[in-house]
Amino acid sequence: MDALDPDHPAVGKTLLRDDVPQGLTLVGLRQDRILNEAAETADPLRLMRLFGVTEKTAMHYVTAAHPERTAKLPR
Repeated sequence: MDALDPDHPAVGKTLLRDDVPQGLTLVGLRQDRILNEAAETADPLRLMRLFGVTEKTAMHYVTAAHPERTAKLPR
């Protein structure tokens, strides 16, 4: 399944708020989802398109998911 799957309707905060388990936040779930996607694709452009994040944020997640690939990149 993909976040851009047209067969599944968009899910809003209001719908999720009551279903989030105790101790979890929507922000935390979103961060985990972005990190998971970064681990799968290592494609910052995909993260930018999928989640609407900036280039800097996308690279932050790719670096966190793949430190071995990005250790020698200029900071």
